[in-house]
Amino acid sequence: GSSAIISDDDWYDYVKLIARFLVCSGYKGMLVLIDELVNLYKIPNAITRQYNYEKILTMYNDTLQGKAQYLGMIMGGTPTSIEDRRRGVFSYEALRSRLAQGRFAREDLKDMLAPIIRLQPLTYEELLVLIEKLMQIHAGYFGWTPTLTENDLVDFLKIEFGRVGADTHLTPREVIRDFIELLDILCQNPDANVAELLQSVGGDALAPAAATGDTGAADGDRNFAEFTI
Repeated sequence: GSSAIISDDDWYDYVKLIARFLVCSGYKGMLVLIDELVNLYKIPNAITRQYNYEKILTMYNDTLQGKAQYLGMIMGGTPTSIEDRRRGVFSYEALRSRLAQGRFAREDLKDMLAPIIRLQPLTYEELLVLIEKLMQIHAGYFGWTPTLTENDLVDFLKIEFGRVGADTHLTPREVIRDFIELLDILCQNPDANVAELLQSVGGDALAPAAATGDTGAADGDRNFAEFTI
């Protein structure tokens, strides 16, 4: 048989073919996850962006018309990359009219069967549960007994949320990174004091006067204590 080279024009057809092949192999189907949809939004060439959005429209229509059987597509993107009318997905009118939220959905009443599901940031309580689970996984993997109490976990989150700009820029990735680092240190240093570690990065310990012993720092400088280069 002849060999085929998959190109920009026919890759989606081959994805559908792979899904069909997997079903013939005994699977229920194939789920394709496409993250960072914002990369389409960043494409400087308008024609290239429209080509990509046209391909998304094809996927959407295939789903409704039964032409993409056994194939699931989940795409992830920022609100701007979706809703921006100049460069985002909604700049393609055929997609905007199909994907835009209707008139009845509210913040407390969402249609989870809609083509777009708007995700909310993790709450303080949800992050607390997350780091608690991470602590258990870390302890099980490295074989140690964490000494952190629930109050310590709460204090850790208070420090994370106390960052400058945390209300808009704090992500679970940053929280997880800092927490894993804390667990690593405690695991490697069994005698380390949890409260002292937390205190060293929170509160007055960040102020220049406390860090340098300079008691002559002006009060106005304390507003910039966390901006350390």
